[in-house]
Amino acid sequence: MKNNLKYLIVGIAFGVVFVKAEVISWFRIQEMFRLQSFHMFGVIGSAIAVGMLSVWLIKKFNIKTIHGETITFTPKTFNKGQIYGGLIFGFGWAITGACPGPLFAQIGTGATVISITLISAIGGTWVYGRFKDHLPH
Repeated sequence: MKNNLKYLIVGIAFGVVFVKAEVISWFRIQEMFRLQSFHMFGVIGSAIAVGMLSVWLIKKFNIKTIHGETITFTPKTFNKGQIYGGLIFGFGWAITGACPGPLFAQIGTGATVISITLISAIGGTWVYGRFKDHLPH
């Protein structure tokens, strides 16, 4: 239970950052998809830059996990399903104004209609898990 408490605290802090940065704002998301504002592109670009820097530092200094295990990165092969999945994800994001990361923060701020998006995301994950063996990978 104690381990779960630290994840809850980090999750709440992450949600507060999302709210304060307006990352969960439906209006900000719509501005992004209409190419009317740089705000969300700046947030996403910053996340990509931090991720790239982190991977570079991990590789350069052979940083290990908190338990002393080696961190490995496996190369990913391109698959056209990634394009289709990305398009479906993007369309869903544009239509609902929500992506999986901030769903709970949106619900926590009172946008309870996003519960439908959460249920749909869980349902979509279940459908993928059910049929993934029959899909091209």
